[in-house]
Amino acid sequence: MLEVEVTAMTFGPYALARAPDGRTVMVANAAPGDRLEVSVVAHRRDYDLARIERVLTPGAERREPPCRFLPRCGGCDWQQLGYAAQLRAKGEMVASALGHALAIEICAHGLVEPSPREFAYRSRIRLKADAEGRLGFFELGSNRMVPIDRCIVAREELVLPHEVARAIGRALGEMELVSAGPREVAVIHPRRELKPAELERIRALMDRTPALQGIIVRETGRRHLIGDPEIRIEVEPGFELHADADAFSQVNQEQNRKLVAAAMEMAGVREGAEILDLFCGSGNLSLPAARRGARVTGIDSDALAIAAAQRNGARHALTNAKFMAMEAAEGLRFLSRAGYRPETVILDPPRAGALELMEPLARLAPARVVYVSCDIATMARDLRALISRRYRVRDVRAFDFFPNTHHVETVAGALLT
Repeated sequence: MLEVEVTAMTFGPYALARAPDGRTVMVANAAPGDRLEVSVVAHRRDYDLARIERVLTPGAERREPPCRFLPRCGGCDWQQLGYAAQLRAKGEMVASALGHALAIEICAHGLVEPSPREFAYRSRIRLKADAEGRLGFFELGSNRMVPIDRCIVAREELVLPHEVARAIGRALGEMELVSAGPREVAVIHPRRELKPAELERIRALMDRTPALQGIIVRETGRRHLIGDPEIRIEVEPGFELHADADAFSQVNQEQNRKLVAAAMEMAGVREGAEILDLFCGSGNLSLPAARRGARVTGIDSDALAIAAAQRNGARHALTNAKFMAMEAAEGLRFLSRAGYRPETVILDPPRAGALELMEPLARLAPARVVYVSCDIATMARDLRALISRRYRVRDVRAFDFFPNTHHVETVAGALLT
């Protein structure tokens, strides 16, 4: 047992504390200013991991988590922190991480745009399943599942279809629920191929479940579509994209509209501008740029997302947008050999980032690069590589897509010098 005082949050589920002997202790479910009695659960070379046994004195920003499944559920790792404090901590960490990596001054105050909704904001959630077909989330740092019947950060229309989960039972690995307006689409990831009789049972259950608009069963190499699997996403006022529910889409649609507006501004989108969008998905940033008259090339390795982007472009009669299903690195090589020279490159890579693209991207010499990321560490690493190739980051904005978690979506604009 140790008595520690928490000094700061980190970009992760743990807060930073100091033991009496000066050793660093990382504590889950803690808040700055907390004085805690903790027990060490794991030793690392430079720090210990600990869990709270007793809150001796709560910090000024600590609150009782509104979710009844906390602290067992590992889904929301910052819910013990008041929302204003969450925003302030995220702003300070984004400013510190990017400012240090890029040798620039970033003002932390007001840097993170708050979410209009602190709860009921997620338009999609991905749930684990146990052997009995119960749905829930894993405990932090564990594969022990915490069954739930409601997730308070999910949109109100996302209702857990327990009967469908129970019907699949041990064969169910994970289930993703995606908002489709007043109803939802369930994306089922089974542990094995489902038998025809099991698929028929799921089909019959969907017909008897009013909350379900459709079901997608994702097996290795094939998909089964039951009902209507399509969702609609308003990326700008009056401008919707349609995609099957198992294609990637941002979880906070209200914040996504703000992000799209910021990215269009940083990209300097204008009539006739040549824009390359890497990791374009279903056209979240490509098609708003094309809508403004830019000539857009979108690349993504997900053929399902590219097909949706092509359909969306055709539906909106945006003949100035073209899409290719290929890996981003392969796409850059192809375009470079073809002599393609975009004015702006937009990229929104997965959490692992896109370090290997910085050098070939810089060889295309776009006047602007707009980088969108949900991982500040890989973003800082990649932008540091970019600025070593004659680019300068001029603008950084952050958006709280994920209230009550440590995650934050950040967009940075860089100019060729």
